Amino acid sequence: MSTHHEIPATPETMVLGYFDAALPPVLTVESGDTVTLHSHPAGGRESLHPDPARVPADLLHALDTLTPGGGPHFVTGPVHVAGAEPGDMLQVDILDLTFRLDWGFVSIMPLLGTLPDEFTDYETIHADIDTARGVCRLPWGTELPLDPFFGIMGTAPPAAWGRVGSPVPRAFGGNMDNKEMRVGTTLYLPVFNPGGGFYAGDGHGVQGDGEVCITALETGLTGTFRLTVRKDLTGAWPFAETPTDLMSIGLHESLDEAMRQAVREMVRLVCERTSLTRNQAYMLCSLAGNLRITQTVDGNKGVHMLMPKMALAGQ
Repeated sequence: MSTHHEIPATPETMVLGYFDAALPPVLTVESGDTVTLHSHPAGGRESLHPDPARVPADLLHALDTLTPGGGPHFVTGPVHVAGAEPGDMLQVDILDLTFRLDWGFVSIMPLLGTLPDEFTDYETIHADIDTARGVCRLPWGTELPLDPFFGIMGTAPPAAWGRVGSPVPRAFGGNMDNKEMRVGTTLYLPVFNPGGGFYAGDGHGVQGDGEVCITALETGLTGTFRLTVRKDLTGAWPFAETPTDLMSIGLHESLDEAMRQAVREMVRLVCERTSLTRNQAYMLCSLAGNLRITQTVDGNKGVHMLMPKMALAGQ
């Protein structure tokens, strides 16, 4: 029988801007337990809503208390899962996502984004979040459907790496900024340390593939996850599956190399799940796989491939 746990958004349960295998767990759970964790939006005081009444006291307390460590992201965790060992995979079922704020922000910032030399009139805007209607409203009047997800989900990095800044996604996951990580998706993360050390943060209200200006609609989210140790799965990189698709993930400074990694990983995943040869899996990727640019702004760029599960049926 699984147990449910909850982690508040307090300075004692989160870090600001880094991951570190040396951090003690804020919670230890059994494999198969569910965890609800609360998070704050990325960014500093310059990103806060101009109406003080709309800025929660716990966000201000976190900004006043936590020392930044290489990035702008509040990250809740780590959560240790009993029995997780290096070489395992941690299965993260995304069960629920809800908004903690009725606003989010979007920014153009110095030296960041896809076109930093072309956009030097730096600006932050705030959008209203209407959860009853399921939309956000931009200052110029455009309304967009809400599609929340956590930009950061990951395990603790290898201990030999020491403290790792939060902006760059790596083999442990982290700041992948993948809009497919919505409710109903299952993420699989490599385990590098005993207990795994699951983190989540960097709530997004909506984002396009690419996240080209550097931010999504940055906001605070509460997420509920089921954490399961998988000793029957292998992998050196994160991968995922949605209700309809298998998803490979490529991360590299070069967009070309990230693309190649996403294709290579999908070939591996297809071969593991079917009786197809590598050649056949590669050809199937060409016929049915869909490459998407995840983000172009996080140091290691992201490309993911979506393979419809129906293309694997009966193979």
